Formats: sequence, C-alpha cells, structure tokens
Amino acid sequence: MQETRIEGSPESARRTSPLMTTSEVADYLRVKERTIYEMVARQTIPFSRATGKLLFPRRLIDAWLEAQTEVPEVGLTPAPPIYSGSNDPLLEWALRQSGSGLAVLARGSTQGLEDLAAGRALMSGVHLLDPEGGGWNVAAAQAHLPGISCVLIHWARRTQGLILAPGNPHAISGLRDAVTRGMRFATRAEGAGSQRLLDVLLAREGLSAADLTTVDRPAETHADLAALIETGEADCGLGLKAAAGLMGFLPLLADESFDLAMTRRDYFEPPIQSLLAFARSEAFARRALHLGGYDLADHGKVRWNG
Repeated sequence: MQETRIEGSPESARRTSPLMTTSEVADYLRVKERTIYEMVARQTIPFSRATGKLLFPRRLIDAWLEAQTEVPEVGLTPAPPIYSGSNDPLLEWALRQSGSGLAVLARGSTQGLEDLAAGRALMSGVHLLDPEGGGWNVAAAQAHLPGISCVLIHWARRTQGLILAPGNPHAISGLRDAVTRGMRFATRAEGAGSQRLLDVLLAREGLSAADLTTVDRPAETHADLAALIETGEADCGLGLKAAAGLMGFLPLLADESFDLAMTRRDYFEPPIQSLLAFARSEAFARRALHLGGYDLADHGKVRWNG
C-alpha cells in the first residue's frame, strides 16, 4: 500500500522545521549518528547547543553541503583575498585585528557588488537603500548578483548624519538649513551608499543634489570627508557618527543597515570565519562602543540567501 503523508502531520513538520536533531541530520546526510557526533567534536559541521542539546540549522547545513561540493575548476579562478565596497571604520579595524588576510579596497557599495560579481573580490560591504521598497541592500544584491550563490550577512545598524566643524560654529539645525544657507558640502563619489542616501534625504526635503554647494573633489572615505571639514575646506557633509570623532555631529538616520555580501562557499572559508569569530569578542564590542553609532543587535544574521 502506498504511504500517505498528511500535510501538517508531525512528520511533515519535522521535514520543514528550520532545526534538525542529530538523528534527523544523520538521515538527511545519509550517515550514521556516530559520524555526526564525530563531526561535531571536530567542529566540521554547523551546529548549535543554544537549548542545551545538539541542533542543526537546516539552512546552514544546506549551505555547508554546497560548500563541500566539488565542481569543475575549468575556467574558474578563486577570488582574490580582497574586501571591496563601502568604507566602515569598525569593519576595516576588525579585518586587520582578526588576521583575516583580506586587503581593503573601499570604493563604494555599488562598485563593491560589481567587484564581487566579477570575481575581483572575496567580500563586499553594502548599505544601499531601495527608494521604492524602503528596505536595505537586498534589492541591490539581487540586481547585481543574479545567478550567483551569495548571501548577505548583517554587520551593524549605523547612525548617519551631518558631520560639522567642532562646536557647530554655523549653528546648522538640519539638512534643509545647511542647503538653503549655502553651506559647502563635502560629498562622496557617485555610487557610494552615503551619496545615494544623501539623494534620498534631500528628496524628502523637496531638494536635490543640484541645490547643493559642493567642494571640488569627492571624499573617498568617511574619514576623508571629516578631514575636509576639519581643515576648513568644507562646512559639512553626510557621514557616519563613527567617523565624526571630536567633530560636530547632527544625526539624520539611526537605522541604516550595513551588510556583507559573499558567496555561500566563501562564507565557510578561513578569511570570513576569522572575521566573524573576532566580531564575537569583547575587544570588538568595546571598539564599537568607543566609535559610537553602531547597533550590533542583529550582527551575523543572514539577511538574504541567494
């Protein structure tokens, strides 16, 4: 007699549960339970003991399986050990301190995604707001990484605002005030997430980039932008609270989402695992607190699985 499975039955629930037990993951991988315990002991398989017993997140098991899959290497070369994308002070410090071995090529969110798609970088950082949907980064990743098995890992929520001269000598009260009074804006290069965010914030005020008085050269990083203001070459600019230091700062957006994009295979490789392991340390938490403007509540969460 053919077996009938009833949708919503306990067995059906087990098959769709995001967590598997040791026996379930053994059946899933077609190995003995003893093999699973050995793999856990060697830490060669994703697992969790959050509830006091061994559990295996199904999505991580699937990603781990893909990472172990042998594929023909003809025509394929490994991506170079480079982080490309948006500038973030906390991330770039962590890349150095963690021993990840990744070189930093900070040249904007859009360029970072293009480098990742072309195999010119191992990981990219992105903070691109979808003007239509209102979400962060997922729409941009879907557009730039079609057909590529990638994930977005959440890094932090960040505070963006106007960086000003110390003490705010021009008494700037907001974005509209700075624009209408002709304050000299330091800007970022086209394609940078902060520059696109500035366009969105201006539009909310009924303004556009054409209304700005800008300095001649765009800043490559948030620190460069702050330096232009500190040296008197500019009066203000949109940047991170973490980069403001002792400069003046007027917050405009406190929940910008900064995420890391990478292939699912590279997620399990030593450079990225070293970075993520270091980001769970006390030293990392202290650094984030010192810089200011970071919310790490959802750090490490998978925001999109492509």
